[in-house]
Amino acid sequence: MIILGIDPGTAMLGFGIVERTGPRLRAIDYGVISTSSRLTLPERLEAIYLALTDLIELHAPAIVGVERLFFTKNVQTAFAVGQARGVVLLAAAQHDLEVREATPNEVKVATAGHGGAGKEQVQRMVQVVLGLAEMPTPDDAADALAIAICVANRERSISRIPTGPLDRSAINPAPSGQTPYEKAVREALRRERLGLDPAGHSSRVPEPKTGS
Repeated sequence: MIILGIDPGTAMLGFGIVERTGPRLRAIDYGVISTSSRLTLPERLEAIYLALTDLIELHAPAIVGVERLFFTKNVQTAFAVGQARGVVLLAAAQHDLEVREATPNEVKVATAGHGGAGKEQVQRMVQVVLGLAEMPTPDDAADALAIAICVANRERSISRIPTGPLDRSAINPAPSGQTPYEKAVREALRRERLGLDPAGHSSRVPEPKTGS
C-alpha cells in the first residue's frame, strides 16, 4: 500500500510518499511544493492542485493522509492551511482516493512516542523508521512523511484480525510481541536518552577537562 502524506500550506506544502509492505515502511519520495509570493491566491492554489495531481498520477497512492485543521492563535496561518487542505481534498476526491486525517499531536505520538516531541526529534524518528541515510528536510517534508507513517500504521492496526493469541484457527493469527516499527521507535528513544547517534556512537559533546 502506498500512502501520500501532506503537510498543507499555501506558500510551502510538504509531501511524503511511503510504501507499506506488511509491517515494513519505506520512503518512495518526499519534498515540498512551493509557490511564489508574486502569484495571486487562486494562482497559488492552482499550482498546488496541478503538482498534487502529478504526484498522484505518478505514484498512484491508495490513501492520502493530511493534517487535520486545528485551532491556532494565528488566524492567517489557519486560513492558509484550510485553503491548501481544500485543494488536497479536491485532488483526492477527483482521483477516488480515501482520505485519512491526523492531528499534529497524533502524528508526534505515532512517530516519536509522545505529543511533546520537537521538530528535530520527529525528523530523527522519521529517519530511523524509514531507514533513511540522513534526516529528511525541510521540516514540511519531514512532517508529511510523519503523517504518512502515522496513517500507514493506523491502517495496519485497523486491518488486523482481532483474534486472541491462542486462537490458532484464524487464517492470520494476531501477531504477538512488538512489530518492527514499534521496536524501531523504542530503540530510537533509547538511543536519544543515551545520547547516541544512529550508528551507535555518542553524540554528546564531552565536557572540557579542567586542571586540578
